Amino acid sequence: MDFLRNLPFFCIMLAMFTGIVSSAVSGRAARRLTLAMVTAVLVMSALTLVYAEQAGESTTYLMGHFPAPWGNEIRFGTLEAFLALYFAIIMLLSVLGGWSHAVIDIEAGKENLFYVLIDLMMSSLLAMIYTNDLFTGYVFVEINTIAACGMIMIRQNGHGIVAAIRYMVMSLIGSGLFLIGISLLYDVTGHLLMVPAHSAVEQIVADGTYIVPLLVIIVLISVGMAIKSGLYPFHSWIPETYGYATPTASAILSSLVSKGYIILLIKIFYRVIGFDTVISSHVLNALFAFGVIAMIMGSVHAILQTDCRRMIAYSSVAQIGYIYMGIGLGTKAGMVAAVFHLLTHAATKSLLFISAVGLYEVSDGRTDYLGLRNAGFRNRVAGLAFSVGALSMVGFPMLSGFISKYLFATAALEKPHKMLITLAALIISTVLNAIYFLRQVVTIYSGRPGEAVSTGRFIKEAIAESTFSERFASIALVLLNLFLGLFSEVVINLISRGLDLFA
Repeated sequence: MDFLRNLPFFCIMLAMFTGIVSSAVSGRAARRLTLAMVTAVLVMSALTLVYAEQAGESTTYLMGHFPAPWGNEIRFGTLEAFLALYFAIIMLLSVLGGWSHAVIDIEAGKENLFYVLIDLMMSSLLAMIYTNDLFTGYVFVEINTIAACGMIMIRQNGHGIVAAIRYMVMSLIGSGLFLIGISLLYDVTGHLLMVPAHSAVEQIVADGTYIVPLLVIIVLISVGMAIKSGLYPFHSWIPETYGYATPTASAILSSLVSKGYIILLIKIFYRVIGFDTVISSHVLNALFAFGVIAMIMGSVHAILQTDCRRMIAYSSVAQIGYIYMGIGLGTKAGMVAAVFHLLTHAATKSLLFISAVGLYEVSDGRTDYLGLRNAGFRNRVAGLAFSVGALSMVGFPMLSGFISKYLFATAALEKPHKMLITLAALIISTVLNAIYFLRQVVTIYSGRPGEAVSTGRFIKEAIAESTFSERFASIALVLLNLFLGLFSEVVINLISRGLDLFA
């Protein structure tokens, strides 16, 4: 069993090595290599989770021959292994869901580059989950940013290039603030490894020295990660980015990229700064306030959209707000709710983007509300999948979104001075979610089966079904959503145990 402790390192290196090989082969071969790599990471992450559960404690893996404080480390417990497994599942289904469109949307001869970017994205996400070193975390934050930029502009159209530039500018601001924060942290602690840095921070707090610099460090790191994950009002890059990328890129960007930054931020709060120190700094109050504002404003902007893709993208702004609101509660229950909603959002947003593509395919490529009339009849699998995703976001019972909102509501009861604001925000946001998501669901099932809205004529029912890979990905994501909704207790207990080991 001791061999299994090497698997997190193998996962990261396999993803990076696959990217190198994919750059030198054809698009078809690169696609197969990427699918094989993600599947292998999925299997190894499952074995890592088994090892972590049996160990019952965090495991530190030394990279190289130099111990702390000079060496580089990977550290994993139950939560890290589960997140790696979950991310691999979402990545695999996102690639499968957009399989057929990658060939159409990407310029001939550049298909392999697209899969190189996916490989780099996978390696960076795994590194942010597993790393126990702040500078390594920063390096892979930048790799993640570059890979995301390439995925946005791979279609080589005007919208994609503008969206990539906007994303790059905002991401560089966030990365710069994060780098300044960890540089100051190194200056006052003398460490980049998380555990020695935490010990130094504890001593600083006990001695009452460097209190102001420590507050500045917490603010810089928090704001940097908030910008990169798209927290309102730093969300301006999201609608263009998610709305005009390829289906696979939209699914990955919305469901995984921002989550990697949030996970790294949570790790720093627990493992480096210390959650009690973060609470005493009152920075969480600001994150709570911006999270609540995002929940409302993201939904308001989504209601105003007539393009389905942009509506889903603005919905992500609101859902990121949920996560930061949970973190901002400053309790373990709030953090459990935030991490669970992170999982909910990852599965549901990937489902919505992939199923929406199936609806566009049978609607002459139209993405506006009227253009999608009856699309649920013309592509039954995509219609069902989109409806499940929409109902989950609204908070329909038995689906993951319902559990998320229940967890946020119960977590709010532990913070009386934030309880009313949290409950009011949940109610208002849920009503707004229902307005724009149910409006779209009603639209795709409006009219008579087989009606072609664009021409006013009737066409044969059940035309142009999605490819098998799209249907498989959609159904698998629906089942994942149901699993999170029906067997949430298993996941919640795992998250709770994992957070205990995070520190």
